[in-house]
Amino acid sequence: MSRTPVIGVLALQGDVREHLATLSALGAEAVLVRRPEELAAVDALVVPGGESTTMAKLAARSGLLQPLRDAVAGGLPVYGSCAGMILLADRLLDAPADQVTVGGLDVTVRRNAFGRQVDSFESQVEIDGVPGGPVHAVFIRAPWVEQAGEGVEVLGRVVGGAADGRIVAVRQGSLVATSFHPELTGDRRVHALFVDTVRRHLAEQAGSAPEGAAGDERGPRAVDERASSPVDTAGRPRTRPTSASEEDL
Repeated sequence: MSRTPVIGVLALQGDVREHLATLSALGAEAVLVRRPEELAAVDALVVPGGESTTMAKLAARSGLLQPLRDAVAGGLPVYGSCAGMILLADRLLDAPADQVTVGGLDVTVRRNAFGRQVDSFESQVEIDGVPGGPVHAVFIRAPWVEQAGEGVEVLGRVVGGAADGRIVAVRQGSLVATSFHPELTGDRRVHALFVDTVRRHLAEQAGSAPEGAAGDERGPRAVDERASSPVDTAGRPRTRPTSASEEDL
C-alpha cells in the first residue's frame, strides 16, 4: 500500500487555511512550509493565492526562494493557484521590473489579466482530467497564461465573454497551475487531480506507478468520492477576498 503523501502549503501569505483543509480532506498529510528545512521534508507543495510580489519578497528574506527553485528543478510536484501560478511562471507580463519568480513552468503569465478588484468574477471552466462536469472557478484579480511552451499541457480555458479562449489551467510534468481559486469553492476536484499527480510521482520514485492515476496519458482517473464533497472550512464561493492576502496586486 502506498504511503500517505506529505503535501506542504507555502505559508508566507495567502489562502493557506483553505488549502490545508482541502488537502487533508483528500487524505494527504497537509503541513505548513515557512522554512527551508520544512520544504525539504515534504513530498509536494501548494503555492496559494495571495499577493505574488509579497510572497516572493518574503521567500527571499526567509531564505526559501533558492530552495524553492532547486526543489522545482529537482522535480518536486507543485500546484499554484492564482498568485501561485505567477510564482511558478518562467516569464511575466505587467509585473514590476524587480519581481522575481520561482519558475519551472514554461509559460508567460500576465498579472491582473482580467482587470482590477471590481472585475473579479465566477465562471464554469472545463478542466481536462477532471471528470464530473465544469469546475466552478473563482477569479480574483487573476492572471492568465498568455503563452504556453511546447511541453505545457493546457487543461482549461475561459469560454465566452471578452476573455474567451484565455488559458487558465496548465500542467507541465508534476507542476499544475490555475488562474482561479478552487480552494474557495468547496469543490475538491482540482486538488484531487494534484494529489493523484503526487501519488503517481511517489509511486514512480518507488518503482511502481499506480494504474490510472492523474497524469496517465491513457486517460483521466475517476476522482475519489471525497473530491466531490464540500469542505466545510472552505465555505461558499466568494467574488471578493476578505483580506488583502487573497488577492494579487
